[in-house]
Amino acid sequence: MTYLTIAAVATPLGEGGIGIVRLSGPDSIAMSDAIFRSKHGQGWVDVENYKLRYGHVVDPQTGRTVDEALAVVMRAPHSYTAEDVVELQCHGGVVVVQEVLALCLKQGARLAEPGEFTKRAFLNGRLDLSQAEAVIDIVRSPTRLGLEVAVDQLEGSLSRRMKELQERLYQIAVQVEASIDFPEDELPEIELAAMEDALRISVAEIAELLSTADDGKILREGLKTVITGKPNVGKSSLLNTLLDENRALVTDIPGTTRDSIEEVVNLRGVPLRLIDTAGIRESGDLVERLGVTRSLDLLEEADLVLHVFDRSEALTEDDFTVLRRTEKSRRIVLINKVDLPPLWDVEALGDLAGAPCLEMSLLKGKPEVIQRLTDVILDLVGSGQITSFAGSRALITRTRHKQALQEAQLALEESSNTLKQGLPLDLIAVDLYSALEHLGEITGETVRENVLDRIFAQFCIGK
Repeated sequence: MTYLTIAAVATPLGEGGIGIVRLSGPDSIAMSDAIFRSKHGQGWVDVENYKLRYGHVVDPQTGRTVDEALAVVMRAPHSYTAEDVVELQCHGGVVVVQEVLALCLKQGARLAEPGEFTKRAFLNGRLDLSQAEAVIDIVRSPTRLGLEVAVDQLEGSLSRRMKELQERLYQIAVQVEASIDFPEDELPEIELAAMEDALRISVAEIAELLSTADDGKILREGLKTVITGKPNVGKSSLLNTLLDENRALVTDIPGTTRDSIEEVVNLRGVPLRLIDTAGIRESGDLVERLGVTRSLDLLEEADLVLHVFDRSEALTEDDFTVLRRTEKSRRIVLINKVDLPPLWDVEALGDLAGAPCLEMSLLKGKPEVIQRLTDVILDLVGSGQITSFAGSRALITRTRHKQALQEAQLALEESSNTLKQGLPLDLIAVDLYSALEHLGEITGETVRENVLDRIFAQFCIGK
């Protein structure tokens, strides 16, 4: 497959040690030859793959030296995109890399679209779609465990599982098609039993993969954790404690936090997307009311709610209102300020608590607070198991993969029921091919063009 040559800055814009401009396509070597002058006057023809050359980037029209640089060539198919690729490694800086990129574009290269280098790797067969998606997961991984899962997927852990499933289903499909094409040769009973076993095993394997989806989603996206409660109960102090820094402003004045603050904290490899919200109460202040509305919306979206109470202040109807709102949520009740004289105890919350309750002081014993809360959070979300299998087997980390597997599972269950009922085999074939199509969506064999566009639009330019 041949495309126009593309170019882009492959490193973040800004000051840094190195700035890389990448070209990929049939003319990338010729274009780089036009603007790069090796110290020894060597052309790319004489240079081995992956061997760095030292020289200068020069404007061929004026002869002006733009920068001192290193250059490397990676000839097709032994490159990231499986095309000819050249990388020019310049000094890191906004102006210099943009000037080098501009020279590449003047030679006829087109500015790459977001994710186009990785998209070419997929279209040229170097990566399947699940591996291409793993590239962006590696870039964005918030924790070491998330990185391990993404690297495993890039190396083909999920792809291999899909191929095994597809191969088993293709074998069944061949038998079914043979029986349809040659109806006079009925399938012997032993082959029907083998087909039933193969379908049963396939459904079980898909179920096992789907069982990893919740943990996989947490590792990739983080656990959306909303800190809620009345004003001045210690929500911002809890955020600062978990982050081990003064991220949120803490005062004795109720209503200090007017809008949500979001940060990511790493709890033993599991990323928590912590959101500190405005205190929930009735207020005549327009800005504070908007903050409260935003807080209530976030509660509806939360994977986990940390509900903070102040034991040194009397309970009010506002406390019970929020408790009722989060009754169906996965939540932890944190009773703060136990170092002060208490005005109530946990029994006062009654059945509305319905969640693990921790009594603590966020001003004292910080290491113990973090330890206890971490234990309860990981136990509540079931993510303590992640450390036992991350890096050792395929995990489902994307909603797209989960939906495709669910559809494939339904189709296979239909095939199995049809087989058991002794219905015509062409009905089995329809469901078999439906399952194969859904599995192919994960690896990209049967994915639609608009889905590809949405996936690669998530990438940065230059990747």
